[in-house]
Amino acid sequence: MENAIGELLDSAPCGFVSFDDGGKVVSINTTLLDRLGYERGDVIERHVETLLPVGTRIFYQTHFFPLVKLHGRAQEVFMLFRAKDGEDVGMLCNAVRRDRDGQAVTDCVLMEVVERRKFEEALVQARQAADDANKAKSNFLATMSHELRTPLNAIGGYVQLLGMGIPGPITPQQQDMLNRVERSQQHLLRLINNVLNLSRIEAGRVDYVLEAIAASEIVNSVLPMIEPQISAKKLRFDAVVGSDLTVQADREKAQQILINLLTNATKFTPDGGTVSVEGGKTAASQIYLRVTDTGIGIPEAMVDKIFEPFIQVDSTRVRGAEGTGLGLAISRDLARGMRGDLRVRSEEGRGSTFTLTLPGA
Repeated sequence: MENAIGELLDSAPCGFVSFDDGGKVVSINTTLLDRLGYERGDVIERHVETLLPVGTRIFYQTHFFPLVKLHGRAQEVFMLFRAKDGEDVGMLCNAVRRDRDGQAVTDCVLMEVVERRKFEEALVQARQAADDANKAKSNFLATMSHELRTPLNAIGGYVQLLGMGIPGPITPQQQDMLNRVERSQQHLLRLINNVLNLSRIEAGRVDYVLEAIAASEIVNSVLPMIEPQISAKKLRFDAVVGSDLTVQADREKAQQILINLLTNATKFTPDGGTVSVEGGKTAASQIYLRVTDTGIGIPEAMVDKIFEPFIQVDSTRVRGAEGTGLGLAISRDLARGMRGDLRVRSEEGRGSTFTLTLPGA
């Protein structure tokens, strides 16, 4: 029986070594001997530290064996073994201490981690490449945004000069065409500013000036900016935000988030629908501003993706809903930069609710 067990151990694809409490090796299989380049006589009856480099010997004495002796086992402990030619071989060790023939011995099963180490090295390289690519992308976006804003601002300036009649009088038809050019210029400028804001956030170059602000004050400050859209679509609008709700936030960035949410709500809500803002406190004593609409909603498959950059709900369902798909990505990053968050709950065809949470002041 013992011969059969010995043959089984010798043919096993993993290493095996057994030693007593004094560290003397009492058994070792052929697999481990062949990998390390030893003969059986080089190891049997010698201390197990013969197989270990200096650093691992210290680890064996101060951590590994005391752990095995205390708990009776050790699982997936990484150890280096020293081959006869001086190579250090990394192995994962699973050990069990037991009584055998009246003697306490520790049986160790050893798996070489060559493939795991290769995988980890490849993972580190891939992560570094991704970080480098992300930095390059952010730098490119920032540079291009600056370069594009300059001619767009010039276009806007010349359009205004023409509209004022400074070079000479213009006809009503020409004024209408200039108005269209100006609207397109402003639209492009907003898109480019969004790209620039995203690149700044990703590069960690956004500063936050936090102060105590009444939540109702933030809401009231942005309403004039979206009232024309609400009136044009004949939407019903309600705002219920108590005067006692105070947040710790950057005023400008909180306004930017709310403008993005309300603009989206009005854009994707059909004529005659409802948009509302509600404020309150969460169970964790944070303040929330909840923007709800009765619009087209978000398909279930898209709910978890809409906060990713350049992601938009299927534009074929909302002709004329232009944008880069950056507003929500920027808004959530800004919310988290103020130690808050932005979440969504939506049902396709029945509307959406976006909840901005911010620390209470």
